[in-house]
Amino acid sequence: MRFSPKTVGVLAALVTVAIWTSFIVIARATAHRSLTPLDISLLRFIGAALVLLPWGAWLVWRRARDSRPGDAPPSWLGLSPLGFRLTALIGLVGGVGYACLAYSGFYFAPAAHASVLLPGTLPLSTTLMAVLILKDRVTPVRAIGLGLIFLGDVMVGGASLLQAWTQAGSQVWKGDLLFLCASTCWAVYSVLVRKHALQAVSATIAISVFAFVTYVPVYSLLAYSGAIATRLASAPWSEIVFQMVFQGVGSVVISGITFTKMVQSFGPVRSTMITAVVPGLSALGAVLFLGEPLYWNLLAGLALVTLGIVFGVRVQAQRVTAVAPDLIADGVDNTRAKA
Repeated sequence: MRFSPKTVGVLAALVTVAIWTSFIVIARATAHRSLTPLDISLLRFIGAALVLLPWGAWLVWRRARDSRPGDAPPSWLGLSPLGFRLTALIGLVGGVGYACLAYSGFYFAPAAHASVLLPGTLPLSTTLMAVLILKDRVTPVRAIGLGLIFLGDVMVGGASLLQAWTQAGSQVWKGDLLFLCASTCWAVYSVLVRKHALQAVSATIAISVFAFVTYVPVYSLLAYSGAIATRLASAPWSEIVFQMVFQGVGSVVISGITFTKMVQSFGPVRSTMITAVVPGLSALGAVLFLGEPLYWNLLAGLALVTLGIVFGVRVQAQRVTAVAPDLIADGVDNTRAKA
């Protein structure tokens, strides 16, 4: 049975939002169980590598077969479809950096904070990185949307910093800081993808190759020597397999493919509006499944961040519609979908 392109796009959007939302809730739920944050990062990279390394080797082989002798595209180790420099660059920020910082943040801060400071701050951090790296210009209207996101971050992060000063032993601010650093890592990765016009599949494979080749052996050596703490030996196999499947195959492979398909179906503008529901849904999930309290400052922060995302994207959509209504009518922006 074949589905229509619209149906495929809707299904891809539902899967993407579900995985992004579940990532926050599950990462927080498992932060204080059998595995350390760095253990979970290891399982994420191994799970993704089981799928993406053979895929990468096949892509490199096919490109080499179809190219003329001496004119094969750059690759690394016969696994990454990108050269070493670019593989290392995006693998460091979009793979190792993002995962280690994000999972460590869940150890200190609740999922509701991650809802605001991980997906919620991406438009702000990505814009700042685009200004620094690509010399992009921020329009006044876009600045208003980013300002709302910044105010939402202050409502959440500022409260945590105040709590750290007034309550002895509070470490929530450490998690908030780690979430912001993780968001910045992913923002740099997104800008690099745009700068080098990378295909989503190639970039995802490159990240997995770099993380598997560097992080996995180094972490294994440090854990074996006792230089860093690990709980892999005492963790139940059911949890290890679950983390490999969900964090590696689900969060990296499946959501990467469905997000790309969503962009192809709805365009980047509408796709961003769809993913704007993730902060609210994940915060609600933390309340329902984890029993986390939802204080007034978190509600205000969520509202401001979501409003800032939707406001900026809607204005951009109206501007693009005025310039190229035929592209928006089709729901696809081919110049952006490749990034």
